[in-house]
This record gives sequence, structure tokens and C-alpha cells, in this order.
Amino acid sequence: MTGDLVTPILDALGQESGTSSDFDLNPDYVLPEGRKLRPAGVLVPLEVRQGALHVILTKRASHLKHHPGQIAFPGGKQDEGDADVVAAALREAHEEIGLPVNNVDVLGVLPTHETVTNFIVTPVIGLIKNEFSIVPELGEVDEVFSVPLAHVSDPALFSIQSRFWMGHKRSYFTVPFGPYYIWGATARILRGLAERMNR
Repeated sequence: MTGDLVTPILDALGQESGTSSDFDLNPDYVLPEGRKLRPAGVLVPLEVRQGALHVILTKRASHLKHHPGQIAFPGGKQDEGDADVVAAALREAHEEIGLPVNNVDVLGVLPTHETVTNFIVTPVIGLIKNEFSIVPELGEVDEVFSVPLAHVSDPALFSIQSRFWMGHKRSYFTVPFGPYYIWGATARILRGLAERMNR
């Protein structure tokens, strides 16, 4: 049963595609030369619930300096103690939502995504092997919730919106779900997965 659910993900991961960035929909924006990008990893945690795959997401605490209140994958920058960005994503998921590192079957990675905050993010697709107790990281995570993969892998449910950012009009993908406004890098990464799954 789980194998049947995972097969479309593995097929999607096997496809060739380019990298993405927060500026994909803004071709007139010129990225600064000589910018230094810091490596980071985010986990796209998939869990089987009621016979279907769901994606676990977090709502960041409203007082945080970067991306307050936004919907995000568990993850963060690669530290010196991390073997690679995959290890960083797994470590951060353990810290942010209490997901044990050994409870994740890493299926693969998507192409990197460059963010407006100068991170080069590697999305790591991981299947949660067993149920676990979600423990949000105090002070960092306000809420942990899940979205059906069928919702965020349907390109028709994405829309393009825009707002002004640092004096420029910036357009971005959104894929709302109930009370959750999923946008920015999280929506762009999900959009990339959706495109691969619907080729």
C-alpha cells in the first residue's frame, strides 16, 4: 500500500529539472553580483494518513526576525556539525517538531531553491516510517499541521499573487489550504514537486 503511494514521488524525483528561486516570477529583478548563499536543508515530511499521503508543515512563531508567522517546512541552515544538507534538514525537523531522525526514510532531494534571505535550500523528501508525538519547538513554532499531498500537488490550486518588497513588486506562488496561507519559498518548492508529479 505505502509503496503504491510513494511510487509517484519516486518517479517525480527521477525527473530532470532546473533549480528555482524566490525570483522566478520576477524576471526584471537583477540578483546582486557576488552574493554569498548559505546552504540550508528543509524536510518535506510525508506521512500516511487514512490511506493517503500528507505533508507536515509548521507555522513559524510571530515574533521571529525572519519570516514571522509564515508557513514553512521544518528545516534550517547547515551547521558545522551537519554532515550535509540532508543531515541538517533531519536535525532541524527533530528540533522543530520532535520527529526522530531514525524515523524518516529519505526518498531523495529536489533541486535547490534560492531564497530572498540568501540561502540555497535543498528540499529533502522524507517518508515518516512510524507515528510519532509532535512536539513543537517552543519559541520557534506556533503550530504544526498537515496538508493532503493531493492538494499541494495539484497545479490548478496554485495562484500567483504579488506585493511590494524592498521597493520592488514581487510576484510569488500561493497554495492556500483552509486557514493556512502557504506562499513564498514553501509554495514554490511545492509547485516544483507538483510540476514533476503532473508531467
